[in-house]
Amino acid sequence: MTTVDVHAHLLLPEIERAVAGQPGHAAHRELDARRNGPDALAVSGEMVGERIGLLTRVADRLTAMDEVGVDAQIVSPSPSHYHYWADQDLAGEVCRLAAEGVAGHVAEAPDRLYGLGLAPLQHPALMAQTLDHALDLGLKGVEISSHAPGRELSDPAYEPFWARAAESGAVVFLHPFGCTLDERLNRWYLSNIVGQPVENAVALSHLIFSGVLDRHPGLKLLAAHGGGYLPYYLGRSDHGWRERPDARGCAREPSSYLRLLHFDSLVHDPAVLRELVRAAGPQRVLLGSDFPFDMGEPDPLAALRAAGPDSTTFDAIRGGNAIRLFDLKDGS
Repeated sequence: MTTVDVHAHLLLPEIERAVAGQPGHAAHRELDARRNGPDALAVSGEMVGERIGLLTRVADRLTAMDEVGVDAQIVSPSPSHYHYWADQDLAGEVCRLAAEGVAGHVAEAPDRLYGLGLAPLQHPALMAQTLDHALDLGLKGVEISSHAPGRELSDPAYEPFWARAAESGAVVFLHPFGCTLDERLNRWYLSNIVGQPVENAVALSHLIFSGVLDRHPGLKLLAAHGGGYLPYYLGRSDHGWRERPDARGCAREPSSYLRLLHFDSLVHDPAVLRELVRAAGPQRVLLGSDFPFDMGEPDPLAALRAAGPDSTTFDAIRGGNAIRLFDLKDGS
């Protein structure tokens, strides 16, 4: 069975060159600094510098994959490239550079690397177009964050995008970047440690409670970080849906929608991974590492083994589910 890591990133310096000095860029950097705090920015800068080869060079990536027994990766742009502050023209350029950059990277190892582009959440009218461009380049879908300024994923303006993604069979990878709790999380790297799982839970709740998944049941949506906090506190979601008429924007209990979503295995705890598999089902969890960042899992197969799944579940999470979701060839 092929082992597939669905959560791996690529750094694209050409995007950062394109946005540098543009109106809004300085304010974006200031907000990022306030949300993360100086200590986190300093540590993150050093960490990225040490791993720049893994983030940019195919040979380094393949060597690292071989060391932990990963046969294939789904490569997505670093979430730092979202730039949802950008105007329409610049956002289109960012997404073009992302798709072309990822396509060029994975083309160097087409039997082992597959890619995702970006879609500009701040400009809903552009999203289907950027998705189609990514697909035209041979990518498997696009990566998005949990929200854009002034817009949640339940916003009706996204309906054409969800429809196009479902129709095309593209994968939409939900990977938060930043957290709207802002300065409350600007110490001890809480902006990531706590903020990312919060954003996952909020974004998925918007998709579920608003009925997006009712209207687009064929949508292939993959949530990073095991779906954040949502899969482990579903009793409260179901209780609210049953008791509150204002919470009934979806057709049935929220917990039932986990069987329509997909989740990576990056939860950092064997017991939590077992609970995710129980809640979502063994066919809905895929191997993910967040390669090569320090908040990732350096040996995702070892983390999966530690959860003690049976052989059928192990093979499904290891690669079978990814082969099905991304329509890959099984190299076994």
